[in-house]
Amino acid sequence: MPLVSVVMPVHNSASTVGAAVRSVLAQTHSDVEVLITDDASTDASWELLVELARQDERVLPRPAPAQGGAGRARNLAMARARGEWIAFLDADDLWLPTKVERQLDLGAATRAPLTYTSYYKMDAEYSGEAADFVPNGRVVKVRDRVSYRAMLLQDHIGCLTAMYSRKELGTRMMPEMRRRQDYALWLSIMRDGVEARGLPEPLAVYRSGRAGSLSSNKMALIPYNWELYRRHEELSVARSVGALAGATWASLRKARI
Repeated sequence: MPLVSVVMPVHNSASTVGAAVRSVLAQTHSDVEVLITDDASTDASWELLVELARQDERVLPRPAPAQGGAGRARNLAMARARGEWIAFLDADDLWLPTKVERQLDLGAATRAPLTYTSYYKMDAEYSGEAADFVPNGRVVKVRDRVSYRAMLLQDHIGCLTAMYSRKELGTRMMPEMRRRQDYALWLSIMRDGVEARGLPEPLAVYRSGRAGSLSSNKMALIPYNWELYRRHEELSVARSVGALAGATWASLRKARI
């Protein structure tokens, strides 16, 4: 029964982080640690995290030394990981109860060191627990496998569904980029020849349309994707243009769900 380290960045998420943490603690695979970095919250997030840690020793929050954004907060959490697998969940999203178990089974069956799943989308106003979520038909469906080349044209891996094996890959940190750090991490893993494997079953719930969320404005992601292709992946201008066109179209289609 491998230990799974769940990485969670938190910034002013007092209204949602409790449900997110409880969705991890309620997993049918219970051998988890929830590594939380509080990224200089100014609301009641930290006090809530302290109380959650008091109630369950698997919850392990720490404050960041200074606000550094979600990517740096995730890296601070990963640096503390003890698990064989690392998984990601943001403080306003949810996991359904069998997610970790199903992905561990997939990793064992396929020997894939990077796995992911389909996921539901819910409105930003949803305030319930994972146990209360009713499937709503709004599903971001994924392929059963994806290669590096396919990933350049579309980020097929939702961060809230990703799990990678530290046993096979070591601890892989997110690059120091302003945005798209998760996409850059998947590409850096897959650039080495790794094929990621996916489950078509939706096993997580993503909160869409969050106020102030960059990902809610797909066109605003264009300069960050361009930076990713040119500076991080070191693609030619021609390949970057092709990848950017594919990624932008895929993002717009996904936004309609």
